[in-house]
Amino acid sequence: MLGFLYICGRPFLFSLDPERAHELTLSLAARTGWLARLLAPRSPQVPARLGELELRSPVGLAAGLDKNAVALPVWEALGFGFVEIGTVTPRPQVGNPRPRVHRIKAQRALINAMGFPNEGAEAIGARLERLQASGRWPKIPVGVNLGKNKDTPDAEAASDYAKVAKRLAELSSYLVINVSSPNTPGLRALQAKDELARILAATQAEAQGRPVWIKLSPDLGDEALGEAVEVARAGGAAGLIATNTTITRPVTCPDLRGGFSGHPIYPLSKGRITALLERAGDLPVVGVGGVDSPERARELLAAGCTAVQLYTGLIYQGPILPSRINRGLRKP
Repeated sequence: MLGFLYICGRPFLFSLDPERAHELTLSLAARTGWLARLLAPRSPQVPARLGELELRSPVGLAAGLDKNAVALPVWEALGFGFVEIGTVTPRPQVGNPRPRVHRIKAQRALINAMGFPNEGAEAIGARLERLQASGRWPKIPVGVNLGKNKDTPDAEAASDYAKVAKRLAELSSYLVINVSSPNTPGLRALQAKDELARILAATQAEAQGRPVWIKLSPDLGDEALGEAVEVARAGGAAGLIATNTTITRPVTCPDLRGGFSGHPIYPLSKGRITALLERAGDLPVVGVGGVDSPERARELLAAGCTAVQLYTGLIYQGPILPSRINRGLRKP
């Protein structure tokens, strides 16, 4: 039934500006979450692990979709095994000028140049505390994706990550250092070995024992991937998430600023994930980037990923996608 409602509503949603459609969908999800829980298809459990965390399913919601944690109870009902909110910065920020999200419909892809718009750590922390007090906290792990404010100098970036960790660690199951978005000037330079080590150390100091993961770009070369693994091991990171959006264009598309995501990014992401897995050893890796089918999820899990995450596939295929992937993963 939920899939049917999405099919009926999709023409209207796709007639709107992508970001407006996204905001409307999240608002409806937040207001009518009980309906989603009632109508969502029953999703089989596919036990997995996210580092030390036990999962009902290895299929997670990637950061960026529910930035401000406004619809948190809904994702569990759709069959996700874990969810990642954010990216959250210490202070609220509006992000880049609109329009900043563009659909590439024929390719089932998006280009976004959002720039970490969010309500800030304090407001999001207060929302999470209210949700906990209400008794509606989801039974699946909730991660928080951390970022720095646009106007924070790169030399002071570690302090921003530490501030968000300090405010939200107690309300999270795990934390993720995001140094791989292409939409904040200079951010991806923080993936360099020394800078990343400083950010990881500062975040670990405020993590209150929560696992800290690092999210990487698909545009990193082999040497940089190796250095990220080295930093993660030395700094006690729980694992790595690969990959974020790309500044490359896997297909011919309009010349628009921002990170590319969706169906065509999968070959690039899979190649970078494979290269990372070769270097990671027993360090867990979460695969993300173009995962929009049971077959692609199974490929990454078979390659060695501990879990996968979805974003753009959910936009194009609707709320039944996680349960469809779970059913596919259960098949021999």
